[in-house]
Amino acid sequence: MTTAQLAGQLLMGGIAAAHPDPAQLGTLRANHVGSVMLTGRSTAGTSATRGIVDGFRGQADRVAGRQVGLLVATDQEGGRVQVLNGPGFSAIPSGLTQGSWPAATLRTQAAGWAQQLKAAGVNLNLAPVADVVPAALGARNIPIGSFQREYGHTADTVTSHTSAFAAGFAQAGVMTTLKHFPGLGQVIGNTDTTANVVDSVTTAGSSSLTPFRAGIRAGSPFVMISSATYAKIDPKHLAAFSPTVIDHLLRGQLGFKGVVISDDLGNAVAVRSFSPAQRAVNFIAAGGDMILTVRPSTVPAMAQAIQTRMRQDASFRAKVNGSVRRILDAKRSAGLLDCR
Repeated sequence: MTTAQLAGQLLMGGIAAAHPDPAQLGTLRANHVGSVMLTGRSTAGTSATRGIVDGFRGQADRVAGRQVGLLVATDQEGGRVQVLNGPGFSAIPSGLTQGSWPAATLRTQAAGWAQQLKAAGVNLNLAPVADVVPAALGARNIPIGSFQREYGHTADTVTSHTSAFAAGFAQAGVMTTLKHFPGLGQVIGNTDTTANVVDSVTTAGSSSLTPFRAGIRAGSPFVMISSATYAKIDPKHLAAFSPTVIDHLLRGQLGFKGVVISDDLGNAVAVRSFSPAQRAVNFIAAGGDMILTVRPSTVPAMAQAIQTRMRQDASFRAKVNGSVRRILDAKRSAGLLDCR
């Protein structure tokens, strides 16, 4: 791969699920972006969504004559966080409702939801939510509790149900993403809409990390990193820019070997004080692999910054190579690579 292609594999750009903007798709193609997230809300159904996905799937890069397929992701948690709707898609209940079911029931249901995504051409779900929201906090927890995105209020319930959800998706051949490490259950503010969101409770040994530990042991291919700050883990950095959170805690202590993906680094208020170039470089330097931006307009600056740092810094280039290998391994598992 060229340096530009390597940088492009580290990026996931958002496009509207209902009506993709041709100019935005052009920006992703020009920057060799290797993954796409369907955003917003669509009621088009599985067949129409598949047509949209097939329409841009051909823009994936080719290396040595072979196509490096696009990862196509979306947010299909359920409740108020379900991007794809319409004919062929179930109305998925909230995480809190799913958490009230027996785990075996959730696994069966999740396998069906995964088949629907597969039919629509989606091979990665940015779910399940592994955050534990204490009952005493409940809906005052704006990013998770106010939307009932959590599976429950104890680590045990969240662990059993994130595991069941992920197992159902794995059974159907669609990858999942544990989020938002090391947890958004103890915060008040939403990093998408608020700056300086701080968790002053969670430690590296908190029981709320149990769902992540279990998911990693079960082979979760992706973990998404929060953009909050964790005062008792690394008070000096947002988690997305923290080597302590990503390299030491997630990789070192929890043993995660898959793809570390950011929460949105394009439009989130939590990262507004950083330029798009800084966001991209800081995340990769901290040990992250895949940069999610729901704003394609940030992609050129991010891609260019990665390439510039690669040319300047051999250790950063080595990090990029390691990240690309992890991403390609995930793509190979999803049947997107021909490595013969």
